[in-house]
Amino acid sequence: MSEQAENRIDRRFAKLRGEGRKALVTYIVAGDGGIENTVPLMHQLVSSGSDLIELGVPFSDPMAEGQVIQKGHERALAHKTSLRRCLELVAEFRRDDSETPVILMGYANPIERMGGEAFADAAQAAGVDGALTVDLPAEEAGELSGLLAERNLRNIFLLTPTTSEERIRAITELASGFIYYVSLKGVTGAGNLDPESVRENLERIRKHTELPLCVGFGIKDGASARAVSAAGDGAVVGSVLVSAVGEANDGLEARDRVAGLVAEIRGALDR
Repeated sequence: MSEQAENRIDRRFAKLRGEGRKALVTYIVAGDGGIENTVPLMHQLVSSGSDLIELGVPFSDPMAEGQVIQKGHERALAHKTSLRRCLELVAEFRRDDSETPVILMGYANPIERMGGEAFADAAQAAGVDGALTVDLPAEEAGELSGLLAERNLRNIFLLTPTTSEERIRAITELASGFIYYVSLKGVTGAGNLDPESVRENLERIRKHTELPLCVGFGIKDGASARAVSAAGDGAVVGSVLVSAVGEANDGLEARDRVAGLVAEIRGALDR
């Protein structure tokens, strides 16, 4: 990490740290609600208070996702949203926003089909800042990590309440950008957050890394975001936003729904 030049992710966390603020990381699925609505939705996330965007790459078997995000993937695939199309959407977003970090969050299969080097090249060219590949274990991630690092892109990893000390050490050695801590056992969108458990596990992780720690899974509103981010550096919000997009009748309504949710969470984090 120290050998790499800064990228947008690093700059954003440094800025937030200097301001004494928590990061709000927001997740939507590319193509959900219509491909033509994805970039306007990304800009809406930013204007409503999002600091970093995780753009979900639709996949036919999103095993880590709960029903809400699975349905978002299905809707996006119905609009024929591919990994290449996701990269085009990021490039389009970059025409008007050169600062907000964008992370592609998805599964290994589309990257493997494109080829690791071709993916890393295309991601760099599009203006992507990092990748989070949900089903790529640390033992198999070295090659992709190297390809991304050569292009000054970050490889972000998940840690969970059940991750062993040995694996925490192995994963944090490979990770860059930030660590995504999964606050719950199970799939995205699960409930019953335990802030005390989150705090204890983040303390355990901090012994191994100085990377920012962001907490996700089960965050539905400002109160839950504030509670779990107290011991960390930020909150990741996904299912509630994907649900809002899925319930909207059109792109304008989706943006309005998302704007209200993000602004409420942003306000709670800043209080």
